[in-house]
Amino acid sequence: MKAIISDIHSNLEALEAVLEDIESRKITEIFCLGDIIGYGPDPMECLELMRKHSSIVIKGNHEEAALSAPIDFNAKAASAILWTRECIDEAPPGDSRASLEFLEGLAEKHTDNGILMVHGSPRQPTRDYLFPREIHDAARMQELFGMIDHYCFLGHTHIPGVFTQDGTYDHPNNMTMKGIYLLDEQKAMINVGSVGQPRDGDTRACYCTFDGDSVVFRRVAYDVQTTVRKIYANRRLDNALGDRLKEGR
Repeated sequence: MKAIISDIHSNLEALEAVLEDIESRKITEIFCLGDIIGYGPDPMECLELMRKHSSIVIKGNHEEAALSAPIDFNAKAASAILWTRECIDEAPPGDSRASLEFLEGLAEKHTDNGILMVHGSPRQPTRDYLFPREIHDAARMQELFGMIDHYCFLGHTHIPGVFTQDGTYDHPNNMTMKGIYLLDEQKAMINVGSVGQPRDGDTRACYCTFDGDSVVFRRVAYDVQTTVRKIYANRRLDNALGDRLKEGR
């Protein structure tokens, strides 16, 4: 059994709640699909927890931006990632060095027993988005499925669900067994949702467990108001980044 998480976005309260839930299930392997940082108020704490608890971490676009520059970021996201980089640079030397070495060592993708893990999509691992509406773009879906052997886990949109090669998309709420997807021989791309900034109308953190035969989408309540207050108190983080957490958007 593996836990697969993504898009923590410096939300310490959400990450701690998810890690507690994972531990309660006796799961020891945690794969993170990137974007540990960005948007939220606790980047250093979240980086430390991921260094400690993750088996594998791959690079998201926010890690990429922290190491270089926030290209194609909106103003709110750019301000947050520039502040995040300052937090890393201004940390005690040992912590700063450890964080930078950790970020610099992240790969853009990982393959585990033939299962591909990326942040965005198989085509552009750190940048490409795969939104639910794109299931109707047959040419694009054919291209993406042609890049995977069987299953691909991804994040980036913060919207959980499963895309299948026969042209379907299922949100966890609409699955026959709510939140449980049974895998078969058909190729599938699985968006695991977001721990720290869900955008599907549900304020709870989202992650997946995977046992080789099925994917279970798990929702975990956390102290949203504490995270929101931290964002409001930080002049470098736009209040809208806190507002959206209260609505899961």
